[in-house]
Amino acid sequence: MEQRKIVLLDIDYITHEEKAVIRLFGKEKDENAKTGERKIIALDDSFEPYIYVIANDIKECQEDLKNLDPEPAKVEIVEKKNFQIEGKFLKITFNHPQEVPQLRDAINNFESVDDIREHDIPFYRRYLINNDVFPMSEIELSGEIIDSFPTIKSKDPNLEILKLKKPPVTIDSNFPELRILSFDLEVRNPDGMPNSEKDEIIMIGISSNFDVEKVISTKGEDLDFVETVDSEKKMIESFIKTVRENNADIIVGYNSDNFDFPYIKDRAALYNINLDLGMDGSSLKFLRRGYTNAASLKGLLHIDLYLVMRRYISLDRYTLERVYFELFGEEKIEVPGDRIYQFWDNEGEELDNLFDYSLDDVVSTLKLAEETLPLSLELTKIVGQPFFDITRMATGQQAEWYLVRKANEYNELVPNKPSGIQTSSRKNESAVGGYVKEPEKGLHDNLVQFDFRSLYPSIIISKNVSPDVLLKKHLGTDYNIVNLLNEENNLEENDDNYNISPEHDNKFAKVPQGFIPSVIGNVISERLKIKKQMKETEDPTEKRILKVQQDALKRLANTMYGIYGFSRFRWYSMECAESITAWGREYIKETMKKAEEYGFKSIYADTDGFYAKYESN
Repeated sequence: MEQRKIVLLDIDYITHEEKAVIRLFGKEKDENAKTGERKIIALDDSFEPYIYVIANDIKECQEDLKNLDPEPAKVEIVEKKNFQIEGKFLKITFNHPQEVPQLRDAINNFESVDDIREHDIPFYRRYLINNDVFPMSEIELSGEIIDSFPTIKSKDPNLEILKLKKPPVTIDSNFPELRILSFDLEVRNPDGMPNSEKDEIIMIGISSNFDVEKVISTKGEDLDFVETVDSEKKMIESFIKTVRENNADIIVGYNSDNFDFPYIKDRAALYNINLDLGMDGSSLKFLRRGYTNAASLKGLLHIDLYLVMRRYISLDRYTLERVYFELFGEEKIEVPGDRIYQFWDNEGEELDNLFDYSLDDVVSTLKLAEETLPLSLELTKIVGQPFFDITRMATGQQAEWYLVRKANEYNELVPNKPSGIQTSSRKNESAVGGYVKEPEKGLHDNLVQFDFRSLYPSIIISKNVSPDVLLKKHLGTDYNIVNLLNEENNLEENDDNYNISPEHDNKFAKVPQGFIPSVIGNVISERLKIKKQMKETEDPTEKRILKVQQDALKRLANTMYGIYGFSRFRWYSMECAESITAWGREYIKETMKKAEEYGFKSIYADTDGFYAKYESN
């Protein structure tokens, strides 16, 4: 049996001989801890899709399941927890992931079934969670080398195909030095908005962190950074050759999901050019992610920095020029978009400026990537979902998938995504936000700032704010461990057993600890440990790495409180959302009142802190 160690870059599944096969795409590290030349695609056909059933009559449900067509591969009784209530549930294993959406409604309609769970977790994400594997980490593979596989068309001599005999094992969570390439198109657009049916690509800019930096064009032979070719067709072919020969791990663009990749795909199709840049030899594809399409190359990670920047910083607009200036305080070279064709046609100095602009775009994009992607990489390691997906997730989605992985560790059933009707109903609910005191007019000096550290996460932990420990008068889908304990021990009669929220009187049991407070507590503890390491180390590289780690944990913890009130959140609870902000308002008002007793006058307050000045008598 052969063993290989790879940095896991990508994952998907395909169907081969009516069986689902997980494909793991990765590269070996070289002696300098960089991704090396050897690429590996590992195949695992041993993993099976499954869902859980909450049955009101297990024996009757087992009989009902025999009537399904196709019949499940396996039905087992397992012990799990549902909102911390331990019980017996049915685990139904299927022959293929496509059977899950085919059969889940039929199963849910059985009279013997109260609910089904975890039917909405994509197969490849389930594989990562169950095997405790983290993308962008180094994993160990064991299996046999095979010469070929039907879905792998690549002729790359550096590619190995490994058929796994054992599940992968994570052996190192440290990120390697990744090879990043940025690209950008310039299009001759005399009629305004470029039209891929008639407007040709005139420049393809490329920059990288491995000494490739150029603009490919049919003009500009006098400029040393320009590679001159004789046609648009040759330009596209040179771009493909450059990406392929330089063994990039990540290809980045700015708005490349919506413009650059769709455009170059359309123009390539006119010349019958295949953008077969995937590690498996596959072509560029567009996958649905949220409300948009995402350009995907298997094993070559495409990251659209426009999407990353919208979550990285808060700005009024997100042009490349605006974002670059905000992060680095430097102006980019600018050419008005509606004049690009004029600069191209006029030649001379204007053409030289256009080439400088094209190169500046990709150099700036690469610099943005090097500045911002470490945070996304760290979130990939923490959340445990593919880097491609993480960069296209809202922060709430990242937090939710982190909780899904943690639920698996806690042996908890994951709540379902809400239906469209549930989501619409939830949107009619809202919680009052944090306390805000409008600033007093005038110029103030000698101000003191009072600030609560991690106010909302701290409230969640200290008050045990979690849907699984929230006492409710009714049962149904809200039935949880506290309702059960209340029935058994008549806890409701004694308010000392609960944290009771101001304004709303929502009751959260003090014990047991809620699932989400437990998870957030671990996140905050890990962050404090890392901050301590930052203070102790003198190594600037280690300090920079630790800062990114603690920033990622801070972002995750601060996201958790807000998504309680997000209508599509699996653990949605308006009672939790309104209680957190109510306690927050109470704490800041009490602190302001206490400060006034010591001679301070509050000038301005917002959510988790306030400014005050000392008034001497």
